Amino acid sequence: MTLPFTRSLPLLTTSLMAALLAGCATTPGTRQPASPAASSGQAGPIEVGVIAINDFHGALEPPNQSVDAPDGHGNEVSVPAGGGAWLASAVDSLKARHANNVVVAAGDLTSASQLASSLYLDEPAVGVMNRVGVEFNAVGNHEFDRGWQELRRLQNGGCEKNTRLQPCQLEPFKGANYKYLAASTTLADGSPLFPATGVKTFGEGKDRITVGFVGLSLKSVPTLVAPDRVAGLKFADEADTINRAAGQLKAAGADAVVVLIHQGGRTAGTPDPNGCNEMTGDIQPILDRLNPGVDVVVSGHTHWAYVCDYGANPRTGPILLTSAGVYGKLVTDITLRFDPVTHKLLGRQASNLIVQSPAYKSAKGEVPNSDAFPRFQPREDVAAYIQRYKDASLHLVARPVGRLSGPLAKEEENGVGKGGALGNLIADSQLAATRKAGAQIAFLNPFGIRTSLIPAADGTVTFGQIYAVEPFNNEIVTMSLTGAQIRATLEQGLDDSGDKQILAPSQGMRVAFDMRRPSGARITGITLDGKPLDPAKSYRVSVVNFLAEGGDGFSGFAQGTERTRGAIDLEALEDWLSAVPLRKVPEDDRTPEAR
Repeated sequence: MTLPFTRSLPLLTTSLMAALLAGCATTPGTRQPASPAASSGQAGPIEVGVIAINDFHGALEPPNQSVDAPDGHGNEVSVPAGGGAWLASAVDSLKARHANNVVVAAGDLTSASQLASSLYLDEPAVGVMNRVGVEFNAVGNHEFDRGWQELRRLQNGGCEKNTRLQPCQLEPFKGANYKYLAASTTLADGSPLFPATGVKTFGEGKDRITVGFVGLSLKSVPTLVAPDRVAGLKFADEADTINRAAGQLKAAGADAVVVLIHQGGRTAGTPDPNGCNEMTGDIQPILDRLNPGVDVVVSGHTHWAYVCDYGANPRTGPILLTSAGVYGKLVTDITLRFDPVTHKLLGRQASNLIVQSPAYKSAKGEVPNSDAFPRFQPREDVAAYIQRYKDASLHLVARPVGRLSGPLAKEEENGVGKGGALGNLIADSQLAATRKAGAQIAFLNPFGIRTSLIPAADGTVTFGQIYAVEPFNNEIVTMSLTGAQIRATLEQGLDDSGDKQILAPSQGMRVAFDMRRPSGARITGITLDGKPLDPAKSYRVSVVNFLAEGGDGFSGFAQGTERTRGAIDLEALEDWLSAVPLRKVPEDDRTPEAR
């Protein structure tokens, strides 16, 4: 049975399910009427639409990025996508499709954001999500970037100052209308940071359908965030947490359980946001350890888009696994179908809808709109809200900081993340900024590059552009490491324990690698100024504090001694660009890979 083409009409939630689910989050207005057909006694299934996003990262404006997808005629096209006002319209179109609906997210809605959001502590990103209608969000790793106390402010509202930036600069901040869920995260005394679960009910009496949600972060948050930001927090095993919470939801009467987890995977081959070719990644061992009771897993973190019928775990049977990529470029349309009498889940399906927004110019040329996919108009109220923050930050965004000789693309990951010329440029800037501390080498993690750097026709680059490239405001740390320690640390980025990336080196460095070799032995050569790195010699190495503290799995940097802290990474890049009339794009391949 297809539900009528109407918007949902939420009613007040009763206290029954809240009492059964102690410790769960409930959202005001979370009961919706069951479909008219089901209420009138027809035998067709009751449908519930779960509308899902992840990794929005405060992308208020279209990020000048695209989604690659097959157009249905044998061609692969790049479709411009994203932007908060366009996302709101896309979500509205799915709400209209599902009379019974709920909007959820799998983490990283804030931080690593566009300047107009970050300058205001991501209050506008929360404001956009409130207007989109998100009801539950799993806490991601980036949501801890400013500390868990600031994250609680985003939930609860108020103007308490937890960072160097002043909150409530443009207006009072009321907090998120949606509920943060963090089932695996506890404070030092064992109390929850946020609720573990939430529920939403549809209909009443015999027609009532209840969907339960488990939300959680990835266990490795402490390796992805500065240690002081998560001090006093504990992160439990993901699979154990899900099994416990899902069992409690089922026991309390949930007809289906949806997991929102900030962990994910990647597919291989030709990009397809609705494909699942050769799925790999850290989400797999979690899924393989789940007990029966989980029906859908909405994932994130990897910025990859997919829809998978995951069936490798024989205990659970198939689990629907989804991800909507990054920056609001996609939204996942999930349909759950229930038997109107027994309330048994009969089926589930999903597809990723491209949030097509205006055409733009990339490092490789124009990216036009495509008639093969729906085009969305920006929702007026959301656009006006975003414009207010854009206008307030315009004096910083538009300020010129230098000139570049050409465009620098963020290299797409093809098995191994590489910084390319853009990574080399940033590494050069950090080396220059720390020469006074004795720096001889600088490294940059490619996963820390958020977007391409495309100068104007005359080469001008603005502060807003470089902020979009590296929005973290990390300090640069210079330390002493031996050549042997440097090699071992570089190997960590290429081993089989997680996502693979080769650190982008500064000028004079060359790091060759071969992924066909065994894990732990993939670096084939390291030279500095044409000479092999001496394993026993000490070198002065600069990296951002995130890496210096072992972030992204590079624990070798934590062994560095004689540490000095220096400039902010963004300031170093601005200084490097402004130091000469025209900064030339690095042309040398500093990280050659054997084929």
